[in-house]
Amino acid sequence: MAVLAIVLLLLAAYLLGSIPTGYLIARWVKGIDIRQYGSGGTGATNVLRTVGKGAAIAVLVVDLLKGLLAVLLAIALWPQILALAPVAPQWQPWVTMLAGLLALVGHSKSVWIGFTGGKSAATGLGVLIGLAWPVALGAAAAFGLTLALSRIVSLGSIAAAIAAMVLMVATGQPLPYVVLGILGATYVILRHRGNIDRLLAGTEPRLGQQPSNHSSP
Repeated sequence: MAVLAIVLLLLAAYLLGSIPTGYLIARWVKGIDIRQYGSGGTGATNVLRTVGKGAAIAVLVVDLLKGLLAVLLAIALWPQILALAPVAPQWQPWVTMLAGLLALVGHSKSVWIGFTGGKSAATGLGVLIGLAWPVALGAAAAFGLTLALSRIVSLGSIAAAIAAMVLMVATGQPLPYVVLGILGATYVILRHRGNIDRLLAGTEPRLGQQPSNHSSP
């Protein structure tokens, strides 16, 4: 029963992460499929360029909360899982780590919109807040500093991912959280492959600019 409860918990974490916030808000505000505009992503940056600032802030907050709640759900339900059957105590951080990782995957591969989605940066920050807030603070600082210097959101997200990975080790976090930092950061960076190509080509849009393939709603 405990194993079944863990599987259901991880499924819930994925489904929580898979809520397509940007897609739903763009549909509600503009009546459009956000995936057909701008970069094609459902994250806050594409919503900002396509729908507007208020919608983008709402997407950013909800996407962050998805990651945070996935981790908090795993932590809150662990005593109930232990009550079902004896489980090795050392499983708890690993299960929490998997919940956070699945929330990231859910955001970028949402079952509700054909396994498409965003880059998982905001959801990843929410996961970090739930697991290790000093790491989250450092990652947010890396994002803010990079964005202020470059005005390129994708570069800030990549810098935050790298900072999170380094800080998980530097701050002496438990091994499961270090593994999450490595896997999560790698996943977020891989989700930015197209952005990296444009950065190398010098064509990545800065904050306030439209992508070259942008279409107006």
